[in-house]
Amino acid sequence: MKFKRSSFLSKIVVLILLVFVAITLLNVRGEIQTAQGELEQYQAAVDQQREVNAALEENIANSADPDTVLEVAKDKMGLVESGEVIFYDTTN
Repeated sequence: MKFKRSSFLSKIVVLILLVFVAITLLNVRGEIQTAQGELEQYQAAVDQQREVNAALEENIANSADPDTVLEVAKDKMGLVESGEVIFYDTTN
């Protein structure tokens, strides 16, 4: 059985197809790397939000605790107990 030699044109077509496939693979690789970077950013944001949620859940669980109520009143609302004096540092 004799093998027919492929023509020059068919070699060029195969070469063009190989170049096209290589370029496409490189583009897909770049898109995958970009997607992985975005995934890491979103995962970090999810982890941060979970920490915030855990802190809020703890605050809700301790909302009836008198010490927690006093701390919130002093720190976040600026309230003071009767007879308590607040000194502000104005040297800065």
